[in-house]
Amino acid sequence: MEDIYVALARKSLTSFIKTGRRISVPEGLPEDMTGRRAGVFVSLHKDGALRGCIGTLAATRESVAAEIIENAISAATRDPRFPEVREDETDALEISVDVLGPMEPVKSKKDLDPVRYGVVVTKGFKRGLLLPNLDGVDTVDYQISIAKQKAGIDPLDTDVVLERFEVVRHI
Repeated sequence: MEDIYVALARKSLTSFIKTGRRISVPEGLPEDMTGRRAGVFVSLHKDGALRGCIGTLAATRESVAAEIIENAISAATRDPRFPEVREDETDALEISVDVLGPMEPVKSKKDLDPVRYGVVVTKGFKRGLLLPNLDGVDTVDYQISIAKQKAGIDPLDTDVVLERFEVVRHI
């Protein structure tokens, strides 16, 4: 049986791809999905390779469930790195949903751990995020360098603000 967070993401993106319409938040979901707000990332993989990933650092919708619905659709249709997911691909997608905890300031890189914490790197108006516990990301420096690259921050720039966060990953 599929995790309820993942099932909602799958139902949302499949429905949107087939009909062009967003689903409403279904009745009967647990309180932690309907009565709580948080940032959410939805990641799509196909045959072990990333196929789309979109998320929000902080809540932008009225509930975690609404955030999942919107970000699942965005991961399937608006990730600029990939073409839109086709209807014939939906059954083959592996979906994960990361619900983000609060951001915490980081005083030094010693406070980071790429398995436990995601990282946000900020320089002026540029901001890059990398989720925790990603395949191949096994050092703090590599995690920070990827987040800098995503933000368009010079990889050699050390005058950046670092924040960390934990996630609850649903697969």
